[in-house]
Amino acid sequence: MKYSRELKVGALAIVCMVILYFGFNFLKGINIFSPTHAYVGQFERANGLTEQAPVYIKGYKVGLVESIQYDFTRTPAFTVVVSIDKDIALPRGTQMALVADGLLGGGAIELQLPALANRAMPYQGGDTLPTHIVPGLMDNLQTGLLTQLDSLLGEANTLLMSLNNEVEDGSLHATLQNVERITNDLTVSSKDIRQLTHTQLPTIMGKVDDTMTGLQEIVADVQGADIQQTISKLDNTIASVNEILHSKEGTLGMLLNDKSLHDDLTTAIQNLDHAVLNVDSILMSIKARPFIQKKLPKKK
Repeated sequence: MKYSRELKVGALAIVCMVILYFGFNFLKGINIFSPTHAYVGQFERANGLTEQAPVYIKGYKVGLVESIQYDFTRTPAFTVVVSIDKDIALPRGTQMALVADGLLGGGAIELQLPALANRAMPYQGGDTLPTHIVPGLMDNLQTGLLTQLDSLLGEANTLLMSLNNEVEDGSLHATLQNVERITNDLTVSSKDIRQLTHTQLPTIMGKVDDTMTGLQEIVADVQGADIQQTISKLDNTIASVNEILHSKEGTLGMLLNDKSLHDDLTTAIQNLDHAVLNVDSILMSIKARPFIQKKLPKKK
């Protein structure tokens, strides 16, 4: 009776251990009843990848990371072994990508299949697949956003230092004073313009209206005047003057058109010039005689 009780306790312990083993693997996502194939990949860094991390194909979980071995004396340092369902055949060209699993920075394996046209004979269990690392969100933040943020912080620091130097030199204070003075001048100018608008502008506009009215009256007078008749009279006057100038019968026409009269006048003027010259010669000869010079009174 005592012997049968020990058997029962031992059998119960074995059952509990089996249940614990299957339950633990079930919780980890391992189906021990399903046969698997193992594939190997080598990486430069782990990026938070741990054993029992999921393995995906196009976002669907097909296996787990079976083991991670590292040797920092060689490159690449990490050797990752993944196990996936035996029914899944990985064609040649499949790559093992280390990707980020969630926002917390955990790692996972993504099996990236080649295009259908490039698929050939599948890999065998235990083959080593080509690998690469896909940057995650935190990596992008570190390499992209944080780098830009660092640059912006540097520029902001430079700007603050410049402002500090301007404040210490007094240039900023002088600039603010100039801005205040300009603002006051603009205020005064605005008041003057407003006063001009309310007081003098109506008077100026009234004078402009009067001027426009006068111009309209002048235009009306010009439009009412008989311009054509005035031009006709002017043409007749000019024609009469031309007729007088070109007529040989009138006095003015004879003076302008008679060449012999012009020649006679020219001869008379020349004779008069000779007579004047003769008179001057006579007077000079008379003054040159001695008895005339004696009678001339001496100048004091």
